This record gives sequence, C-alpha cells and structure tokens, in this order.
Amino acid sequence: MKHASIEREIRIDATPDVVYKVISTPEHLREWWPDEAEFTPAPGATGHITFGDTKVVPLTVIEADPPRRFVFRWVHEEGEAATSANSFLVTFDLVPSGTGTLLRFRETGFTEKLSDPAEREEQYNDHVTGWDHFLPRLVGYVDRLVSTA
Repeated sequence: MKHASIEREIRIDATPDVVYKVISTPEHLREWWPDEAEFTPAPGATGHITFGDTKVVPLTVIEADPPRRFVFRWVHEEGEAATSANSFLVTFDLVPSGTGTLLRFRETGFTEKLSDPAEREEQYNDHVTGWDHFLPRLVGYVDRLVSTA
C-alpha cells in the first residue's frame, strides 16, 4: 500500500553495541536527531523528544533488546497510551556485518493512524524527508564517536 512504511538499510562502521547506544539513549540521540530527549530505554518507558523550542513529541519504548533491536512508538497525543491506531512505530534492527553493523530502519503506522489519504501522504512525505536528513547524521555521529574513542 502506498505511504505504508519507510524502510532504509545503512552500513555503519561500528559494532552493534556502539550503534545500539547511539539509537537508544537520550544523550546520544540528542547528537543526531532531536534537540532534546527524555526517556529511559526500557520496554514500557514513556518520555518525549523535542525539536526546536516548541515541538514536543511523546515517545513510548516498545522493545529494548541490546544490541539487536530498539523499537518505539511516537507522535501520539500527550497523555494517551501509544497504540497502533494513534502512533507511528519505529524499529531499528542491528545486524553484525564484518567489523560493523547493518542498521535496518523501518517506520510504519501511517495507514493505521491516518485515514485521510491526503493527510497520510503529507505525514509520510514529511517523515521521509526527516529520516533522509537524520539517518545520515546518525552515521556521521557514530563515525566521530568511534574515531575519538
């Protein structure tokens, strides 16, 4: 189905342990994705990420399986429990690849959360643009992190 999921595969020159920390802990996320992040990387934990000074987005951790998988739901209404009907699902799967990691990224939930086709297309395109900007920043941050270690 059109506008159903965003998927990317990225090769990163760092171990899955390092990449997992970068995608799952607020102090590392702040270096490549949101301006602010507050949550505990444990299943069921809730928190938020902030873009700029005003865009606060709720986040709920669904799975935390270091160093293999990190999954969260986001963009649901503040105060609501995140479900498949009201949020997007982001999955990071990490696969060892030689001395590095193959990161498999997937975001779904567009068809479940958004029934209006025009709104779904707009949100989908916005997220594609965002991930196309931020995922390369993740790779650059990991490169800087391991080169200074």
